[in-house]
Amino acid sequence: MLYIVGITGGIASGKSTVARQLRSLGMMVIDADELARQVVEPGQPAWQDIVDSFGPQYLKEDQTIDRLRLGEFVFSNPEQLKKLNSLTHPHVMNEFKNRIREIATAHPEAVIGLEVPLLYETNMDKMCDQVWVVWVDHETQLQRLMARDGLDREDAEKRIAAQMPLDEKARLAQVVIDNRYSLEHTQRQVARYFQEIKQAAQ
Repeated sequence: MLYIVGITGGIASGKSTVARQLRSLGMMVIDADELARQVVEPGQPAWQDIVDSFGPQYLKEDQTIDRLRLGEFVFSNPEQLKKLNSLTHPHVMNEFKNRIREIATAHPEAVIGLEVPLLYETNMDKMCDQVWVVWVDHETQLQRLMARDGLDREDAEKRIAAQMPLDEKARLAQVVIDNRYSLEHTQRQVARYFQEIKQAAQ
């Protein structure tokens, strides 16, 4: 029987690290960020919606969306971030449903992972049999985000504040992966919980 796991967390909490390991263990992971990049490619419907709403100043010379510039703008304007999400989300959701259908047809017993930063915010947790939250404390998240994206503290705080607090997500989840320590510590948790799913799904 098909089993769907939502994989979420906060910005720079380590979702991608966990998703990579789950792929290596045999989970079929669909990445929301990858789908979001695809639906805003030139010629795709979301691309046109973004240009119509935000203007051509957010395009690069090759007509692709300047994600960095647009990101700086929307993360400083919560209403604009909401607007951007409302333009892209329906297209991303359609892609998710298509991918799930394809996997279900080819592999009816698959364990599918949905790697979605805004899983709870977009109610996609309702599609899942179980939700995993990759959690770190606020200061660790802040330091990792600043180091990863070269942001100052104020900009990093803005990006974290634009999402549901990680502690709140952790309270809602069935599984919490504590990603504050070593990679090996995280990998041991992931392997154990994935084994439990495989046994339960049999």
